[in-house]
Amino acid sequence: MPIVKFLTEVQFTKFRDYIYDASGIHFSSSNRTILESRLKDRLRKSGIPGIDEYYKEITSNEGEMKTLLDTVTTNLTRFFRNAAHFKAFEHYVIPELVKYKKSRGENLIKIWSAGCSTGEEPYSLSMVLKDILPPGFKYDITASDLSLKCLMAAKEGFYSEQKVNGVSAKYLQKYFEKKPNGYLVKDEIKNTVKFDYHNLKADSGQRNLDIIFCRNVIIYFDEEAQINVINKFYQSMNNHAYLFIGHSESLFGMDTKFEFLKTDFATMYRKFTK
Repeated sequence: MPIVKFLTEVQFTKFRDYIYDASGIHFSSSNRTILESRLKDRLRKSGIPGIDEYYKEITSNEGEMKTLLDTVTTNLTRFFRNAAHFKAFEHYVIPELVKYKKSRGENLIKIWSAGCSTGEEPYSLSMVLKDILPPGFKYDITASDLSLKCLMAAKEGFYSEQKVNGVSAKYLQKYFEKKPNGYLVKDEIKNTVKFDYHNLKADSGQRNLDIIFCRNVIIYFDEEAQINVINKFYQSMNNHAYLFIGHSESLFGMDTKFEFLKTDFATMYRKFTK
């Protein structure tokens, strides 16, 4: 049987709603073609002959549903993406947190890289922290994604020469091992990041986080799902904590408790309770 070339309105609605209920990812009529092309790809690779049969498969097979979610998500990332954010992280957020932690007799900074894709973001954060944290301070980084394929690549920590373009010569020499076809993140950095599968629609179970990076992720959610995710972030964070979202994303107009914060380097959001 030939592969279905398009979705009927009923089929589009069924898949759109099921994906939304499972993940919060929203497909509108304007990006319908993306969903259709990804479904065609899964039909081709799974060998399932028709779109209705495939719908039955994802609703009864959690493994295939996770594979579909992996397929429909966009995983674009790079090392030190958005330099302004990393400058703010290094020159404002970390100094402020170190000061705050010292005043409380604490020495651990907890970070979550949500939607980490293939690992460039959490590894970038770890390299900076290795260099700038004062003696006696420790850090803990959890990195999560909806894509199992991306998480496997992140755990391996191998990147082509093109992928490490954003890494400074200092960090490249210090924290990477040169291989014939690219670079491998050294264990010194790799062992500082815990990678985990997580669907942002659910509570991560994490608490007392000091920093969350969730950039270019909630843009794929509708407003209701965005608010749900952002409020979960707030509940998981310490009383003095920072949230980085994507350059094209904003919490403006949303019913959240985060404060907008503008620094000399970049803007972000802050949870600040006395």
